[in-house]
Amino acid sequence: MVARIVSGKSIRGILNYNEHKVSESEAKLLLASGFPRDASELSFKSKLERFEKLTMLNERTKTNALHITLNFSRQDQVDDELLCQLAKDYMQAIGFGAQPFLVYRHFDAAHPHIHLATVNIDSDGNRIETHNIGKIQSEKARKEIEQRYGLIKAEDQKKEINFQLRKIDLERAIYGKRETKAAISSIVREVVGTYKIASLAELNVALGQFGVVADPGEEGTLMRSRGGLIYSLLNEKGERLGIPIKASSIYSSPTLKNLEIKFSINKEERKPYLQRIKHLLDKALRTAKNEHHFQELLHAQGLRILMRENIQGQVYGITFIDNATRIVVNGSTLGKEYSARAFAEKLNALQRGASEPQNFPVEDSGHVARIQAEVSSPTGRAAGSEKSDIPFHPASQEATIERLLDVAFYDEHDQVSFDPFQRKKRKKKRLQSQS
Repeated sequence: MVARIVSGKSIRGILNYNEHKVSESEAKLLLASGFPRDASELSFKSKLERFEKLTMLNERTKTNALHITLNFSRQDQVDDELLCQLAKDYMQAIGFGAQPFLVYRHFDAAHPHIHLATVNIDSDGNRIETHNIGKIQSEKARKEIEQRYGLIKAEDQKKEINFQLRKIDLERAIYGKRETKAAISSIVREVVGTYKIASLAELNVALGQFGVVADPGEEGTLMRSRGGLIYSLLNEKGERLGIPIKASSIYSSPTLKNLEIKFSINKEERKPYLQRIKHLLDKALRTAKNEHHFQELLHAQGLRILMRENIQGQVYGITFIDNATRIVVNGSTLGKEYSARAFAEKLNALQRGASEPQNFPVEDSGHVARIQAEVSSPTGRAAGSEKSDIPFHPASQEATIERLLDVAFYDEHDQVSFDPFQRKKRKKKRLQSQS
């Protein structure tokens, strides 16, 4: 768990920032601790007045607002209920348990995180000391919470984030350009090791972006009965090329039997990140000027859509690929409103409402608007027939922890950041300059 504390002079600004995120469906209010009514019953005015009643008790203290973010690893299993409990435990540990505070969960990044808003003036008008709060109280609190709830440690999470922000070394495998076995092996190891896929069909959607397909063999074959797999290269048309290689010949041995163990684990671990996909889709549908703009908005966030048609041209399936969080999921898993039929209707409505209607290419290529694919089948042959984006956009296109502290609604010069990691970096920089 990575904790960041920003101390400022405007609780109104902190509330504006978080409430604006709520209005844009980029966040939701989880908890209002120390308030007379439930969070769902509070207006912006009532929230602000609760805090201002305290700050007016000590008008000499100008720096009286705290904006805290608690950031968790993508490996942490944290639902809304647990996030509220973690927020309470953390605030209690740093000496703010008796203070009124608000807890917002944001969906603008690939990892789970919450924002907390409070003031440092208590009910008696006394100022709660915040000097070295990040280095002392916060560090002690986060270590205790990490151990108590089995969370990924902050030190390990920092390394994890640095890895996530690097563009992965993958490209579509081209037959004849590179040794077949080496090309397939590197792609399969990366996809199996980093994508949270929950079925063979989903695996083939992810692999298909790089021109690879996994085949369990026909029913009744020895390979099928033993849970084996063979991997083949695909051309742009989705046709298999060259000699396939066995899963057992790849270092991690990604056979179907071994993968099915990971499928069940991934199905649970990816649940917190499905909200991000729904949020991005809803926001893009709400703000897009036309279908092409809709596509651009999603691609900027690493999100791709694969729609499946039957031979009559009817859409019968839809799959969403989030290359930022490395998740592949069918629309029906997200909910009825994201199923193939419902989502196709939304796209049609968007096209009808556009000033310049145009065909909507699901992928950034010259393919037809509705890609005819068979990824619902075990082999998912057509999954590799469309042109692929390279997963993991540069850091500028992915929300980083620094971005989470962007409190644009109030003056950054009025704030003091309590960040032990940042402090270490600054100290190192000073030592380098002295030398």
